[in-house]
Amino acid sequence: MPILQKLREFLDENKVTYKVLEHRPAFTAQEVAAAQHVPGKQLAKVVMLRSGPDFLMVVVPAPCRVDLERAKGATGKDLVLATEQEFAGLFPQCEPGAMPPFGNLYNLPVWVDRALTEDEEIVFNAGTHTQTVRMKYADFARLVQPKVASLAAGD
Repeated sequence: MPILQKLREFLDENKVTYKVLEHRPAFTAQEVAAAQHVPGKQLAKVVMLRSGPDFLMVVVPAPCRVDLERAKGATGKDLVLATEQEFAGLFPQCEPGAMPPFGNLYNLPVWVDRALTEDEEIVFNAGTHTQTVRMKYADFARLVQPKVASLAAGD
């Protein structure tokens, strides 16, 4: 299965330099980081949160968990972890749990943990469990315009 077409078109239209990386099937962020031989802190993991009927995308380094209290404080919303069944329909061309951190392509707000902003490059799932994209964080931030806050537990 090719990289998510919607993502490829968006990156190409915006003249972003990126690299598509292939790896053996991996289903957790840490497995993906190991398969790609990148530090876990450089792999951007998507976590979906819900506030009532509304969803938001939180992006944290692979080894981290989202601190719901921090997320609530940053967003000003009452948040819970969304289940895969609740958000699967939002990402119809993606394999379950492999959506890229481009919530803007799905009309979803995106929040990024401050730690990811410290890396020159990030790596993230490209809509499948066998492909990732590597690109400059600055390009990601320019295209997605995420809100940045300390969202991960323990940082």
